[in-house]
Amino acid sequence: MLKNKKLDAQEIYQMELACIDILVPQSHLLRVIHENVDFSFIMDKVRAFYSESQGRPPIDPVRLFKMMLIGYLYGIRSERQLEQEIIPNAAYRWFLGLGLNDKVPDHSTISWNRNTRFKGTTVFQDIFDEVVRLAITHRMVAGRVLITDSTHMQANANKNRYTMQVVEDTPQSYVEELEKAVNESREAHGKKPLPPQEEGVETKKTRVSVTDPECGYMARKNKPEGFFNLDHRTVDHKYNIITDVFVTPGNVNDSAVYIARLKHQLDTFGFADTLEAIALDSGYMTPYICEQTQRMQICAAIAERAAPATPGIYPKQQFIFDAANDVYLCPAGEKLKYQTTNRSGYAEYVSDSAHCVNCPLLTKCTTNQSNQRKIQRHVWEESKEKVIGYRKSESGESVYNLRSQTIERSFADAKELHGYRRCRLRGKAKVQEQAFMTAIAQNIKKIARYLARKSGDRSLHFKCLLINAHIWKYMKNRCSVTA
Repeated sequence: MLKNKKLDAQEIYQMELACIDILVPQSHLLRVIHENVDFSFIMDKVRAFYSESQGRPPIDPVRLFKMMLIGYLYGIRSERQLEQEIIPNAAYRWFLGLGLNDKVPDHSTISWNRNTRFKGTTVFQDIFDEVVRLAITHRMVAGRVLITDSTHMQANANKNRYTMQVVEDTPQSYVEELEKAVNESREAHGKKPLPPQEEGVETKKTRVSVTDPECGYMARKNKPEGFFNLDHRTVDHKYNIITDVFVTPGNVNDSAVYIARLKHQLDTFGFADTLEAIALDSGYMTPYICEQTQRMQICAAIAERAAPATPGIYPKQQFIFDAANDVYLCPAGEKLKYQTTNRSGYAEYVSDSAHCVNCPLLTKCTTNQSNQRKIQRHVWEESKEKVIGYRKSESGESVYNLRSQTIERSFADAKELHGYRRCRLRGKAKVQEQAFMTAIAQNIKKIARYLARKSGDRSLHFKCLLINAHIWKYMKNRCSVTA
């Protein structure tokens, strides 16, 4: 029998005395985080940005951070939506320390803090680093093998609104090191050193977004084309804890920022004493990265990049380098001798046209009108060859295979569960904030669940000991009675 409207109204406005703690399941993620992660460290990180004596009493910084954390944990895209989601959700209220009747902080509070109080600071980097140190404290980070890769995030920008602009082409950070190595190579071969390169700003023409000028236009093979940002992320192999995130425009090469970010981790977390190997894809196979990792005595498992080759022409691999005589040997056994070292860092080895013109392999060796074959060898080629050799070894193969279990899984988790496919905000600094908060959410989730399992295993162990003690006491008493 259907109830009448009057009874329905009475049931709607029925009042009950309820405990908010009971409304949150024991297995709820926020309860697991609350019981295993202490957020009090946030007060120390933000204290300098608050006044002790002036202004209105602020919203508790820990509560403010927890609000943001909820948004990133559950992929809530906007702060306005986050406020509306918290209002009816008992678990969210409980995690924030709010009663069922307490007013939820306005979404504009988060925006104001980002755009005013925390603007231009390192507060999000500091909080991220502290979470990584928490994982290190609980031995969730070994610091022995680090895996790095980048992923694209669609910029919060209209791909059809852009202008063509001439922009400065940022020179590589290792120009001075390369110039020094080039001149050392030239002097070793009896050549004069190259004069210092004239200070001139190189430019290039590219698309610049009208909506977000700080993102970059990406046009890579097998990648979507448009305005994107890149997150260059590093994870530790042990429990897949994220140890570094760094955002660049989508048109920045993966290798451009790698060494600087690696050194940042070595200095910040003390990995210099523990790091043994790194794993990278072919986008990081550059002579500079190979040289630097060899200097740091780090084994680098980097995928080899296939060099461009002309069909029907012998590739460089067919030519053998004789280090003792400093020459290359062609497939016919003739020598290619050193000629010069160019400013780009490549030593050029050239064949003798007098021998090549009558060689039966000439058509397979070169199409050059002068009947000469030229082979280039980078000044840091030896380091590159060592990296290639390690990658092909059994140890290097096992290190490289960790990529699919670690960094790729980390990116998949971020995109599927934490709204990481698209940038929420505009501008490099704000996208960097999103990268930090997403990584913090992923790390905290892992830390909390790990500690919960560990605590559960310890409780089970103590229960087993207690049961065994009771059994032993019972058997002992029974034996004494029988005797």
